[in-house]
Amino acid sequence: MNKELQHIINFGENEEVEFKTSFGKEVIESVVAFANTKGGQIIIGVNNNKKLVGVSVSDESTQNWINQIKQNTYPQVIPDVEHFVLDGKNVIVFTISEYPVKPVAFKNKYLKRVKNSNHLLSVDEIANEHLKTINSSWDFYFDSNHSIKDISEDKVKRFIKTIEKRNLSDINISPYDFLSKLEILRNQKLTYGAYLLFAKEYCAISDVQVGRFKTDITIIDSVSLNTDLFTEVEEIIGFIKKHLMVEYIITGEPQRKERFDYPLDAIREIVINMVVHRDYRDSSASTIKIYDDRIEFYNPGNLYGGLTIKNLLSENYNSKTRNKLIARAFKEIGWIERYGSGIMRISIICKKYAIVPPVFEEIFNGFRVVLFKQKEDVVEDVVEDVVEDVVEDVVEKRLEKIVSLVKQNKQLSANQVATVLKISERTVQRYFEKLKKQKKLTRIGSAKSGYWKIVK
Repeated sequence: MNKELQHIINFGENEEVEFKTSFGKEVIESVVAFANTKGGQIIIGVNNNKKLVGVSVSDESTQNWINQIKQNTYPQVIPDVEHFVLDGKNVIVFTISEYPVKPVAFKNKYLKRVKNSNHLLSVDEIANEHLKTINSSWDFYFDSNHSIKDISEDKVKRFIKTIEKRNLSDINISPYDFLSKLEILRNQKLTYGAYLLFAKEYCAISDVQVGRFKTDITIIDSVSLNTDLFTEVEEIIGFIKKHLMVEYIITGEPQRKERFDYPLDAIREIVINMVVHRDYRDSSASTIKIYDDRIEFYNPGNLYGGLTIKNLLSENYNSKTRNKLIARAFKEIGWIERYGSGIMRISIICKKYAIVPPVFEEIFNGFRVVLFKQKEDVVEDVVEDVVEDVVEDVVEKRLEKIVSLVKQNKQLSANQVATVLKISERTVQRYFEKLKKQKKLTRIGSAKSGYWKIVK
């Protein structure tokens, strides 16, 4: 065991190991940070340079340390303690397991372990850790501002009818008893989820703003929605569809086939994901902006449960749902097929529709999806590109625009730039090469998984 401990010390501090020269409040803070993360070990008697300095210790002092940790943590944490002697020096090792009830606090301070240091949890992180611990979510909590009188029985009946039709079976209990069975109502009290799903009239916390933009500041049509979530999905999709272009394809069948400039299935998937996974505790509105060449969907609230966009695109993750009650209701009526598969499904739909890939990004404490109109097989207009390349002023403005776009998204692709600037992807590649030669941009990593860095 001594050899194993020496190996851990030689490896240095990391997400699961911390060194201390003596016992103090910093040790208790680290106990809390490890308990709130994945667990870890605190080695007392080693300094930050991995040098053994030893510690004066007895059975009585070790027990005193354990008592201090127990008395100053809530819920109480009791670590395992081991005493080692390395090179004639005493070393104490506290082993902390990830605590099942989170978050753990030390004197009202909540910490987590990030790499080799401790960080304070934000208010939002504290709330989320608690909800995950009790296997619940915000929408299961009672809404103290509203009662059953504030939801529509007709909307509940429509919800039940949809489920009956989908399952080919009758539900022979009263509407509100059925909601209680699904825990949408609990003890005849309204949950936040119930209010959002079946709000009778104006619903302040479901605010969605949808607009048709001619430029960034010119709006030619808009709608403001504050209603129940099922109605919002239908009205959002209806408004977007009204502003889409459609072409008719002759297939030889008696009826012409319609093709919209955006895939309706992808739009529906994005809108449903917005409504289901939005952070309704944030007072900001969800927004949808329809431009000539793209549609931008923005939702308050970053990705939930520590997920990253890279995880979502690779499908290498466990699905975690911010609003479990709302998600379950949408699944009951068949509007959600499988939890956590929305982003991949959107990407696949766009690929089959032969339009450029959508962009997914975390921005302004929220999540944004950008859907582009441009088709993947757009033919390059070589003559236009050559003419414009001769005009120095045009080129310089484009180069400046590309640098500006990289500032917003360092993983920007040539495809995305081509869409924004309305030029060919090959021309964009030439511009990237110019910026690299001018030492304004440099590429970090591979073409597929790397990113752009602005050279200062």
